[in-house]
Amino acid sequence: MPATKTKYWDCGHNPWAVALTVTIATFMEVMDTSIANVALPHIAGGLSAGQDEATWVLTSYLVSNAIVLPISAWLSDRMGRKRFYMTCVALFTVSSFLCGLAPNLSALILFRVMQGAGGGGLGPSEQAILADTFPPEKRGMAFAMYGMAVVLAPAIGPTLGGWITDQYSWRWVFYVNIPFGILSLFLTNIMVCDPPQMQKAQKTARRTPIDFLGLVLIATGFGALQVVLDKGQRDDWFHSPFITWISLVSAAALAIFIVREWQCRHPIVQLKLFRNRSFAVACILMFIIFAVLLGTTVLIPLFAQIELGYTAQKAGELLSPGGFAILLLMPLVGYLVSRVDARLLIVFGLFVLAFAAFELTHLTAGIDFQTLMLWRVIQASGMAFIFVPINTISYNDMPPGASNQVSAMVNLMRNLGGSVGISAVTTLTATRQQAHLAYLARNTYEYNPRLQGLIAQLQSHYATRTGSVDAARQAYGQVETAIGRQAFVLAYIDTFWILCGLTLLAIGLVFLARRSKPGQAAMAH
Repeated sequence: MPATKTKYWDCGHNPWAVALTVTIATFMEVMDTSIANVALPHIAGGLSAGQDEATWVLTSYLVSNAIVLPISAWLSDRMGRKRFYMTCVALFTVSSFLCGLAPNLSALILFRVMQGAGGGGLGPSEQAILADTFPPEKRGMAFAMYGMAVVLAPAIGPTLGGWITDQYSWRWVFYVNIPFGILSLFLTNIMVCDPPQMQKAQKTARRTPIDFLGLVLIATGFGALQVVLDKGQRDDWFHSPFITWISLVSAAALAIFIVREWQCRHPIVQLKLFRNRSFAVACILMFIIFAVLLGTTVLIPLFAQIELGYTAQKAGELLSPGGFAILLLMPLVGYLVSRVDARLLIVFGLFVLAFAAFELTHLTAGIDFQTLMLWRVIQASGMAFIFVPINTISYNDMPPGASNQVSAMVNLMRNLGGSVGISAVTTLTATRQQAHLAYLARNTYEYNPRLQGLIAQLQSHYATRTGSVDAARQAYGQVETAIGRQAFVLAYIDTFWILCGLTLLAIGLVFLARRSKPGQAAMAH
């Protein structure tokens, strides 16, 4: 049927069935980005590879994913959105099967590149399908369903990945995608169809020349950037010639790409959409929020395993209740976003997120499981009030047919934010730990009366067990261990202070976006 005044496309199926269909693939792809992390040591052992070599299993996926994300709108326009989406699902499913069969590390990395390419096109296509399927007054609830998959999947991924790896084999971490992929293909073929404006855009796109130079520049720029973000901490950043050169390549390629695409008559990425203030704000907020979220998602399990001695599975269980909190709150937020200014919901969510980061600055070496889990639940609750409204304001006042480009850029900023956040927090904790260690060691001088009193107490304690010869050595050893643990905890506290401040700064950006009128939010066409 032709487009009506409601400005959405009725494909002849229940729109909620369409939303459920595309959410299946979303959940599958997002979960895969976190589920493989837990299995990495097992993959290295199973394929006789070193730990550093095995990290390319993660890097290769992220690089190809980062390349496809920004050009997914252009590919969707040329191929047709449904065909492009089904191609991505099929590629992701087949490559998951091949990853499970991989006989060596080289083959696994190749198949992960294919898997990342398929996964990179899923998120933008799914959001664009939702924007075209639902009328504006119901779009918030649709994004809530999508948001549950995006935020819940990485929360339960580590726990599920640990359980699968322990109970079966690391290969099943990839095999588990196959039934979801087949189901998604079957339902997509039945439920999803391209609206008339997409069919018209496809014909127009096929007649326009391909900007091959733009494709090379964006692939080089984002591919190199992802390598820098993933490998920088391990290689000590710019002390490594490899990281330095690849950073220069990335910066040069992206700078030339931006200048070219702004002036190009047929750009691959429509950068002029950033003239829309609400869209620009939404992209920046998405970058910041996912940097904070995924940065914290990395820090909490690491702290639990290194400092508290948790197993990988128990550390993952710290995150899972937060995912269920999002599951409960997302429908409420989807209901509210069509009745309340989306900016107010984002501000409330950011305050909750900042409060959770502030609470995490009270970390101690003896913190209990319930307290740490509660702080994570509070943080996740704040995320529930942020994700849907940001997607809502990103579509405000957009021209007809822009939904593919909007969703591609929003998803790109989400992925880049997560990558930058993970790199930043790992670097921050390492540098702050060294700084605190140096400070504590400098103040633990030999004639410090408090130190001497502690050493005397410890010597007396160990003398009754091991004798006077070993007592002094054990006493000094325990002090050294205590200093290291204290530096470690203080480094995490510093990092959470920075994340808290960054979240509060983001609040100031929210009101630069235009006000979303309840009931008319997220209008993409």
